[in-house]
Amino acid sequence: MDIVSYSISKEHDKIYQKWFSFADSDGDGRLSGTDAIKFFAMSNLPRGDLKQVWAIADSRREGYLGFKEFVIAMKLVSLAQEGNEITQFALADADLEEVHPPVMEGLDTFLSTNKPPIMEIDPEQNVNSQPQTPKVQWFGTKSAKKIPLSSVTSIIDGLKRLYIQKLKPLEVAYQFSEFGSSLLLGSDERTIPGNTIAVQADMPFTGLTTFGNAFLSKFECSQMPHSLLEHITFVDTPGVLSGEKQRTQRSYDFTGVTSWFAAKSDLILLLFDPHKLDISDEFKRVIGSLRGHDDKIRVVLNKADQIDTQQLMRVYGALTWSLGKVLNTPEVMRVYIGSFNDKPVNNIAVGPVGKELFEREQNDLLSDLKDIPKKACDRKINEFVKRARAAKIHAYIISHLRSQMPSMLGKAKAQQRLINNLENEFAKVQRDYHLPPGDFPDVQHFKEVLSGYNIDNSSNVQSYLSI
Repeated sequence: MDIVSYSISKEHDKIYQKWFSFADSDGDGRLSGTDAIKFFAMSNLPRGDLKQVWAIADSRREGYLGFKEFVIAMKLVSLAQEGNEITQFALADADLEEVHPPVMEGLDTFLSTNKPPIMEIDPEQNVNSQPQTPKVQWFGTKSAKKIPLSSVTSIIDGLKRLYIQKLKPLEVAYQFSEFGSSLLLGSDERTIPGNTIAVQADMPFTGLTTFGNAFLSKFECSQMPHSLLEHITFVDTPGVLSGEKQRTQRSYDFTGVTSWFAAKSDLILLLFDPHKLDISDEFKRVIGSLRGHDDKIRVVLNKADQIDTQQLMRVYGALTWSLGKVLNTPEVMRVYIGSFNDKPVNNIAVGPVGKELFEREQNDLLSDLKDIPKKACDRKINEFVKRARAAKIHAYIISHLRSQMPSMLGKAKAQQRLINNLENEFAKVQRDYHLPPGDFPDVQHFKEVLSGYNIDNSSNVQSYLSI
């Protein structure tokens, strides 16, 4: 149900159609969150106000704006520029015929020098239907005529024009926005079910559909208005069970889901309780699924103020010893000690020395969290390099295994023999191509994946590889 009735003059309708055609970069008749951020920013309104505008205009939570919703958003922006408060009843209380289009900085200058054909948009048209007009390429690599210097009214307008004419075509062609999607969401507190969030293309959870409905029915996304969530997303996992019987009752691949999130996370926190230091079989498998992401892991000994100093020393030593066996590494893992909750530290148990230690440990951990937005670009490059190295190793392995297959008879037996002897085959690939052993995948996991494929049907990639 719409918030307000559709009311607009012919003159304003023509202006809004022109603006909507300009803002809709892909010409599909729907304004995505990424396009809205760029266009709404011309109004110079605070980010919080723009979020509220989006939330009210997108009343059906579809993740995009049709032409009718776009007009509602523009009227809200105009009211906000006049000093009115942005609420769900702002348009209902205002005279819509008297609400003029908002002031969009630099828009008129750009439209005067770039005049693409405008799509005629029917306000009553179903937004889910495909537009009848063909897709229009708004931004070319060459301008129709040289733009006079006098048309650049400010440095900001000049930079915007440089971005739109030079960089925007590259972003559209190479889909740079796929690396990170900024959304105008979270203006109100709500919870989105897993099946809904997994099918939204503008959210980073579409890959979770491979784990099926059993997992998605237990997965949910919570949103709330907070400035911190503009930079960081938190993912909370359920507690790890101790018994094997309880583990088998999970209806989805818990370690597989954990590995999926670990590959896309910037920081991984492993929380331990001082009263429950035992690492169960499932927790061991979870830690094993984090293989290759050691630089992201931070071990946290939580609720440490519940024990005294002498017990804390024993617990710390036992935890580091247990982690050394599970992580299978000679390096000692850094453990952050503290009581990470909103309650004050128990001074009776820890004493003044322990309180100072907890504060320093907490500051160190918070420092790592604050560095996440700063290191986001470096992290993406690091993940890209790791995936490229993994793809190269995978190509060498498959090419080697395919070369060991017979040409005609006995292919099934030969493949099973290669799978059973996969560890030795890895050693051959490493020796032949001088590859580092740390780049090779887990043998047991590779066996499980390889058993469901036909090696003989794989392509010969040897000619495409360069050492």
